Amino acid sequence: MPFDVVLTEGATHDLDRIYDYIAEHDSLEKAEATLARIERVVASLSALPDRGTHPKELVALGIREYRETFFKPYRVIYRVVDRIVVVFVIADGRRDMQSLLARRLLDG
Repeated sequence: MPFDVVLTEGATHDLDRIYDYIAEHDSLEKAEATLARIERVVASLSALPDRGTHPKELVALGIREYRETFFKPYRVIYRVVDRIVVVFVIADGRRDMQSLLARRLLDG
């Protein structure tokens, strides 16, 4: 039985920002293709959400409730709660992830 996958408001905003950035700095076609690939990665979490690794920035703090999967360079940070996969962050992994994760996941 597949898991439900939901995106938080922050994750939805992340997707919009990624799309807008690529559309502005590359092309609409590239933005649409990248968005489609990320959406496929997110949708694939419904089948095997536990396959993701624990983000190293959170493991360093002793936090293992979150997992991540990739469409390089993008990282999808999520948590499995019962039969629901909640996606909290979709971000370029070259960003300062420590600060982003602290703001988004730890500060509430």
